[in-house]
Amino acid sequence: MKITRLIAFIALVTITFSCKQEGGENTAFAKAEKPQFNVPFEKFTLDNGLTVILHQDDSDPVVAVALTAHVGSAREIEGRTGFAHLFEHLLFLESENLGKGGLDAMSARIGGSGANGSTSRDRTNYFQTVPKDALEKMIWAEADKLGYFINTVTDPVLAKEKQVVKNEKRQSVDNRPYGHARYVVGKNLYPESHPYNWQVIGSLEDLQNATLQDVKDFYNRWYTPNNTTLTIAGDFDLAQTKEWVEKYFGEIPRGEEVPAMEKQPVTVANTKRLYYEDNFARLPQLSMTWPTVPNYDKDSYALEVLASYLSKGKNAPFNQILIDEKQLTAGVRMFNFGSEIAGEFGLSVNAYPGKDLDDVLVGVNEAFTKFELEGISQKDLDRIKAGQETQFYNGLSSVLGKGFQLAQYEIFAGDPAYITEDVDRILAVTKEDVQRVYEQYIKGKNYIATSFVPIGQTALALEDSDLAQVVEEMIVEGAEETFDASIAADYERTPSSFDRSKEPAYGTTAQVAVPNVWEDKLSSGLEVYGIENDEVPLVQFQMNIRGGLLLEDINKVGVSSLLADLLMKGTATKTTAALENEIESLGANIYTYSDKENIYIGGNTLAKNYDKTIALVQEILLQPRWDKTEFDLLKQSTLSRLEQQQANPNSIAAIQFDKLIYGERSLLAQNNLGTPASVNAITIEDLKSYYTNYVVPNVAKMQVVGAVGKEKATTVLAGLNDNWKSREFTIPVVEVPKAPEQSNVYFYDVPDAKQSVLRFGYPAMAETDKDFYPAQMMNYRLGGGGFASQLTQELREGKGYTYGIRSGFSGSTLPGAFAISSGVRSNVTYESSALVKDILKNYGKNFTQQDLDVSKSFLLKSQARAFETMGAKLNMLDDIANLGISPDYIKERQAIVENMTVEEIKKLSDKYLNPDKMIYLIVGDKKTQMVKLEQLGYGTPVLLNESKEPVKN
Repeated sequence: MKITRLIAFIALVTITFSCKQEGGENTAFAKAEKPQFNVPFEKFTLDNGLTVILHQDDSDPVVAVALTAHVGSAREIEGRTGFAHLFEHLLFLESENLGKGGLDAMSARIGGSGANGSTSRDRTNYFQTVPKDALEKMIWAEADKLGYFINTVTDPVLAKEKQVVKNEKRQSVDNRPYGHARYVVGKNLYPESHPYNWQVIGSLEDLQNATLQDVKDFYNRWYTPNNTTLTIAGDFDLAQTKEWVEKYFGEIPRGEEVPAMEKQPVTVANTKRLYYEDNFARLPQLSMTWPTVPNYDKDSYALEVLASYLSKGKNAPFNQILIDEKQLTAGVRMFNFGSEIAGEFGLSVNAYPGKDLDDVLVGVNEAFTKFELEGISQKDLDRIKAGQETQFYNGLSSVLGKGFQLAQYEIFAGDPAYITEDVDRILAVTKEDVQRVYEQYIKGKNYIATSFVPIGQTALALEDSDLAQVVEEMIVEGAEETFDASIAADYERTPSSFDRSKEPAYGTTAQVAVPNVWEDKLSSGLEVYGIENDEVPLVQFQMNIRGGLLLEDINKVGVSSLLADLLMKGTATKTTAALENEIESLGANIYTYSDKENIYIGGNTLAKNYDKTIALVQEILLQPRWDKTEFDLLKQSTLSRLEQQQANPNSIAAIQFDKLIYGERSLLAQNNLGTPASVNAITIEDLKSYYTNYVVPNVAKMQVVGAVGKEKATTVLAGLNDNWKSREFTIPVVEVPKAPEQSNVYFYDVPDAKQSVLRFGYPAMAETDKDFYPAQMMNYRLGGGGFASQLTQELREGKGYTYGIRSGFSGSTLPGAFAISSGVRSNVTYESSALVKDILKNYGKNFTQQDLDVSKSFLLKSQARAFETMGAKLNMLDDIANLGISPDYIKERQAIVENMTVEEIKKLSDKYLNPDKMIYLIVGDKKTQMVKLEQLGYGTPVLLNESKEPVKN
C-alpha cells in the first residue's frame, strides 16, 4: 500500500457580530474568531489508486461508508445518455460474492439505514450508515461493487433495471407539473456537444437502446479504483479499518488513467424564449437561466449571496416587486447552481392562475433595476453569511454528512481540507463582489426563458416564444419488453487471493446509548422536554400546540393553517421584514405550520444565540401583528397552493385517500389548507378568535435538542411562561370509521397520466394502541423494510412495474390508516393492483422463521443509529411528549421484538392485512386503465371525478 498520509483538521469559523452597524470593525465577519469546530481526517491512497478518507467520531456507535465514483452524466456520450444513473441502480442488485439481492438482504440483517445512492452530472455515490459492528461487512460489500460486479450483469438483469429507471423518470419527470422544464433549459443553454446538454436520468429511447456491451464498456472505463474515493466516518478502530480496506480493495486492478474534466463555460449567443403546454400544470411558470461559473470558482460565492439577497425575505427586491407590489406570485425561487465544468444562475416563478408571464417578466426587470440602484447593504450581507454558518453546521451534524463533504472536497476541490478555504471564501465576499457578479453574469446578458403553461393557455407564455421540443411517452398496452427476473446469472468468477464468498463476521456489538431525557413543567402549564448534545454548536427546538384542524369549523376549514402562516408575518413591534432580519442575523431559522392535530413553532439556531432566538419565538407567539395586507397575501398564496395540488397526482391521491378513509364530512378528511370556498370565506377575525381561544400554554409541549442544558433551556423560557396565559377548553373527540366490510375500488381521472398512483388501505389504529408497534414489526418484511420488503422485491425487482412501493401504519393519539402507496407504469395498473392483493392475501401464511429473524435483526441492530442526528432526538422527544410513552420505550420495544414469534406475526397479518376489507384508490388515466380494474373482483370502480381538464393533442 502506497500511503500518502495527510492528517488535517477541517475547521469551521465561529462568528460574532452586531446587527446594528452597517460597516466597520464590529460588523459580522470582520470579527471572525479562531476555528472551534474540527473534523479531523486521515487520507491515504492504495497502490491501485483508490483514495481513502477516514474520519473518527465516537459520539454514536455507528459508521457511515460512502463509495464515490468520479463519473456522472457528463462522462456519457450523446445517444447513450442515462448510463451513469443506470449504474446507480445496477450496483445494488447483485455482485459475485453477495449474490442476487445480497446487499439489500445484508442491509436488513445488520440494521443499516438501507443501501442508497445518487447520481449527479459529475459523480455517482453509494452510501449507508450502519452499526459499528458491521463495518467490515460494509467494506467487503463495497469492494464487491468495485471489483466483483460486472460479470453478474446479464441481458435479463439489464432489461428489468431499464424498466425501473423508466419508472423513476415517469415519476420524477413525466408525471409531475413542470417536470420537463430542466430538460428544455439544458437543451438550449448548452450546445449539443456539451456534457450538460442532456439530463442525468437520460432519455427513455437511449435507455431502451443500451446493449449489454455498452453497459460493460461504461463500467470498465469509469468504475476503477483510481477514479473512486472511499470515505468512512464514525466510530471505528483506525488501524483495523486500514487493514480491512487494504484486504478487500487492494487487489482490485487499477484502471485506465482518467483525465481531469476541463472547464467548459458556455455563452448564450442570443436570448431564447420557449414555451410548452404542460399536461399537469395549473399555474403558468416562467424560468430564466444565465450561464455562470463552476462550483468553487471564486465568483460562485458572490453569486450565491446574490441569489439569496434578490429572492429570500420580505425586503428582497423580487419579493417587493412581484409578490407585494404586483401580486403576480406567491414566491420566487432563485439559485446559483455550480457543477464541475460549468454553472448556471436561474430563477423560477409560478405565477397565479391566469397571470400573463409577460407581466411577470416586466416585474423581473423592475426588480433587477431596483437592485442596480440600491445594491446590497453590509447588514444584509452579514445576515446572509450568518445563515451560511448555520447551514455548514447542519450539513455536518451526522457522520454521513461529514463523509459526503470530505469526498466532495477531495474530488472537486482536490483536497478534503478545502472546507477551510471554502469558509474563507464565503467570509471574503464583499458588497462590491455581489454587485460585480451581477453586472458580469446577469445584467444585460442573454438567457434562456421557458414558459410552461396549462393546456390551452398558450396566450400566457412570453411573447415571441417558440415551441419547446419535448418527447412525451405514449401509453401503449404491452409496449414494454418482457423479462424473467428469476433467471440466475451464469458467469465466470473473478479471481481473488482469498475466499470472498464468505461474509465477514460481526465485530464487537455496538452498545446503544439511549439519550438522557430531561423534563419540566412550567407554571403556565407548558411542558418542556430536552436532550443535551454538544456534538455541533446548534440547538433545534419545536413546540406543538394541540388543536390544529380538530378545533376548526368544518364549513370554514383552513383557519389554523392561515394563522400559523400569519404568525411569521411580523409582531406588534416588528414588520415582517424586521422580524426576518432579526432571525437571519442570528444565523437562525424559525418556522410555523399546522396539521390536523397541532399548530407548530420551531427552529434551528446557533447555541450561542439560543436565548435571543427564543426571545423572538416569545414575541411571535404573544404579540402577533395581525397585518391585514399580509393576511390577504397569504389567502392568495393559499389559493394558489390549492390550485397546484390539483395538478399533482400524488397530492390528489393523498387528499382523496383521506376522504375515503375518514368520511367526506370528518374533520380528519379535510385538506389542512382548506378549500377555495372556505379560504375565501375566512376573515382575519376568524384567526384572532382561534388564537384567543386555543393558542395557550396548557396544551403546548416544547422539545429542545442540542448544545444547551436543562437550566438554560428552561430559564430562557421564563418570559414566555410568565406572560402566556392559560385557558381551559375541550378538544372535540373525532370518531374514526371502522375498516370497510368489503373492498371497493375508486378511480380519480387524470387524463394521459404516465403513471397510476396507488393508495390502498383502511382506517387502522392509533400509535398508542398496544398492537401498533407489533403491527409495524409485522409490516417490516411486507413494505416497511425498503428494498428488503416483499412489495419492492416483487413489483420493482421482479416485474419492473414501479420505481418504489411502501406500506405502513400511521397514527398518533388518533387512529390513522394502514396504507400501501406507489406509482406504477400506467399500462400495468391492473397487474400491479392484482399483485399487491395477492401479496397481502398470502403474506401471513407464507411468513417464515427466516423472515422473522431478519425483522428482529434489523429492528434490534438499527437501534445503534436510532438517535444519531438532532432530528432523530427531536422525534424521540415528540413521541415521549405527545404519545405519553416512557423514555425507556426503547427497552420496552426491544422486549416486544425479542419475544415475537412467527405465529404471532401470522395472527397480526390475519387481523390487519385483509385485502378484502380495504379501500383501493387509483389516480390515473381513466380511458385506458379504469375498466380493467373490475378484474380485481370488487365490482365496478367508482369514478370520483368527471375530468373537465383539456387534453393536449
